[in-house]
Amino acid sequence: MYLGRLELTDFRSYTDAVFEPAPAGITVVTGANGAGKTNLIEAVAYLATLKSLRGAPGASLIRAGAEGAVLRSQVQSQARRITIDATLNPAGRDRVQVNGQALRRTRDLLGFLQVTVFAPDDLTLVKGSPGARRDYLDDLMVARQPRRDALLTELDRVLKQRNALLKSAFSSGWRPGRAVPADIVTTLDVWDSKLTSVGEELVAARTALVADLQPVVAVAYRDLATGSAPDPRLAASMSYQVSWTGSLAEALAAAREDDLRRGVTTVGPQRDELLLEIGGLPARTHASQGEQRTLALALRLAGHRLVAADIGSSPVLLLDDVFSELDPARAEALMANLPALADTQAILTTAGALPPLPAAATRVRVEDGKLLA
Repeated sequence: MYLGRLELTDFRSYTDAVFEPAPAGITVVTGANGAGKTNLIEAVAYLATLKSLRGAPGASLIRAGAEGAVLRSQVQSQARRITIDATLNPAGRDRVQVNGQALRRTRDLLGFLQVTVFAPDDLTLVKGSPGARRDYLDDLMVARQPRRDALLTELDRVLKQRNALLKSAFSSGWRPGRAVPADIVTTLDVWDSKLTSVGEELVAARTALVADLQPVVAVAYRDLATGSAPDPRLAASMSYQVSWTGSLAEALAAAREDDLRRGVTTVGPQRDELLLEIGGLPARTHASQGEQRTLALALRLAGHRLVAADIGSSPVLLLDDVFSELDPARAEALMANLPALADTQAILTTAGALPPLPAAATRVRVEDGKLLA
């Protein structure tokens, strides 16, 4: 799998740009900070997922002052040549086409272009909030099984409806200690049943994914860790922790009055945690920053390996200035553990010096929103 050509019009900092990375090996993209290197990586990632890798709203992807943005691409996936085109509108519905056919749902795109992104802010996977780790699991789950996107969409829909109902109870005059109006009780029962169904299915899927991830992350962390022989007492491990005890239906019933008082759903898979440990201690609070960064790299590398095994080819590697945050030993360890570059397309951005690399297949420089050979 590889990206053959990418054309950008009014995307982020680019007025017009054409990018043709090498189909295999490393395409090195250089340029000063702020030149637009990450914008290029973001464009590739957007065409794979229809989401900003920085969590930005769609309108912010359009160049300031432009009426819209256009992304056109050619992708080689197995023996198929695919075109993926997207038109972003600041006010209105974005349009996406695959091989000239309009895309009806996001999940119909998933799988045509697979990417693995390494970025400096991956450290938030370990140090950040539980939401970052849930997103990591969900994104990887969908990359392996695109149909699971429907499960996440349904969870989001159910939570929005349930939370709106909880808020309406308080605004309609209900107060703690009073009987909940019968119509609200009846409707809450319906949404609780839906949340139980989708929530338990999602938890089962996440738990199965963690079981697959655990040994792969442990090996990746061991391989990336620097120093002498690996210390088994400092092995990386993970576990999935649900945010309730007993059944989800029972937990929702027990939390109902608290949910009504707060106006938000306080139990469910949207509150679960992926616990990451090094040497049996929580990595978020007990690991050094070097260990945390190595674990974050291991999470990305492990996810890449699982997806590659599932689809039978290596996703496109997007390495966005990742070496700026690594010491030389960890940078060399990462390069040594990337998939075979003879069969993998890698796009690497940098503003500074690079660790020892295989010879770059091609080089591109970004200056003032332009791509220069």
